[in-house]
Amino acid sequence: MRRLLLVEDNEMSRDMLSRRLQRKGYLVDVAIDGVEAIDRARTSLPDLILMDISLPVLDGWEATRQIKAAPETRAIPVIALTAHAMAGDREHSFAAGCDDYDTKPVDISRLLGKIEALLQRCEAGGPTG
Repeated sequence: MRRLLLVEDNEMSRDMLSRRLQRKGYLVDVAIDGVEAIDRARTSLPDLILMDISLPVLDGWEATRQIKAAPETRAIPVIALTAHAMAGDREHSFAAGCDDYDTKPVDISRLLGKIEALLQRCEAGGPTG
């Protein structure tokens, strides 16, 4: 069973998305801020991280930079999620080390497609980005 780390500070969004992902067969761990995301990534070594960008304590871009800088977590694919799709956010997400980008509200079918594509590339040993 694939393990996902969902990093989301909004309780309603976190609960809704984690339930939908669990129904699709994923084990879902959660973190509510960037610092907790880094810690959970290191301790649970998820197969993929869904990273909200607007987070308290440490934003998703900086959390992703730190996850991608650490040898033990650098290969974990990260999908940036943002409700504030501003010009340049996609590019900023990729510059921070995210492997893909999606907007909120989440279109679950589109997001599941991105998750599966990244997981398959990782299994095949190819680049995630």
